[in-house]
Amino acid sequence: MGKQRNHKLEALLTEFGFTQAQLADEVNQVAENLFGKAAQCTDRHVRRWVRGEVQWPWARYLLPLQEIFGRSPEAMGFIPRKSSRVLPPPRRSAPVKEHRPVRRREFIAAGLATALGLDTIPAQGRLGTSDVERIRAIVPTLYHHDHALGGGALHDAAADALARVQLALNHCAYGERVERLLYSAVGDLAASAGWFAYDAGRQDEATRLYSEALQAGMLASDGMLQARVWSNLAMQARLLGRDQEAVRIGRAAVETRQAKADPWLMALLHCRQAVGHARTRERIRAQRSLARAESSFDRAQGEPVAWLTFLTPAEITGLAGAAHHALGQYGRAEELTASALGMLEPRFERNRVYYTVQRAQALLDGGDIEEATAQAGRAVGLAERVQSDRVRGKIADLRQQLQRHAHVPVAQDFVERTRRNGA
Repeated sequence: MGKQRNHKLEALLTEFGFTQAQLADEVNQVAENLFGKAAQCTDRHVRRWVRGEVQWPWARYLLPLQEIFGRSPEAMGFIPRKSSRVLPPPRRSAPVKEHRPVRRREFIAAGLATALGLDTIPAQGRLGTSDVERIRAIVPTLYHHDHALGGGALHDAAADALARVQLALNHCAYGERVERLLYSAVGDLAASAGWFAYDAGRQDEATRLYSEALQAGMLASDGMLQARVWSNLAMQARLLGRDQEAVRIGRAAVETRQAKADPWLMALLHCRQAVGHARTRERIRAQRSLARAESSFDRAQGEPVAWLTFLTPAEITGLAGAAHHALGQYGRAEELTASALGMLEPRFERNRVYYTVQRAQALLDGGDIEEATAQAGRAVGLAERVQSDRVRGKIADLRQQLQRHAHVPVAQDFVERTRRNGA
């Protein structure tokens, strides 16, 4: 009998929002609660289960899977052998620690369709300004969750919202003024979906969405939207190692008329340019950009638009730390990043992980291996609560660097512990 793909398990992965690596990590954590030690499960094991290469996993994997999904082995798509039997879970004296951050994220994300009011967006008929206002309310709702959950949990919800709004754009009737407002709203939503895709590690998708947002911004004559997209494209170029391109794109954003008129946006653009100049070893320009960022932020009044609500004194300080780190000023970078973490509001869970990693990196590059390892461990613990491949990639890079310091006991312990847990 040929191998049959386990569609039931595959559907559960989608339902609960697990990647194969995340499910392996969850199996290890639950196994540690059940058996007192991790199961050493990897994404390779999960891949083999999904492909049907393993039809009945060993008990050390099967029991955690039952605990995670709340399903029998057969309901998870596994096929028992004649000798197969499911052992009852071992007794434990203490309650199991909750290890289901992905499930928490997915439940919240699943409820977003209702919270976003997507069902109220008409697919035919005539659109008015009240319809546009409902569409515009989608982005603030998404960003309310983004700061805590990360883009990985929100990308699909944003993409669904964008598809529904585009359907209305293409099949409804509206006047010239509403048309311009609609294109601006579509661009805002496309830029947001692009950001979530970027944070989730889906760079091709992010590029496509940013292009869509730019086009909508031009059709709406919305210069601020265009500046926002240019800034995000600069960040993406930097992530992909194209530092000179990132600086050039960032310059295009800074020079827009709308950016010059909005202190909130200008503060962010100058901060990001400072990091860009620092990475291209332009120290004077980096320092000038940091000074301009502070000056712009001091002039900002009222409340920023939804996507800029993360721009707080903590973020300004953290980005300054990133610039100093890129310039090789590790002590100053660590000091600024620690200060940013101290100022960061609890709602910014993803940024707390991000800046904890940044602090660990500054400590490591500055030669303080023990404290760097302590901060790295803290970041790994915090990362369980957010879904951001961008942040997880930085943690993975940090772990790889700590492997070179295996002669230091705490570093060796960190590397071994995270290897066992699949971090």
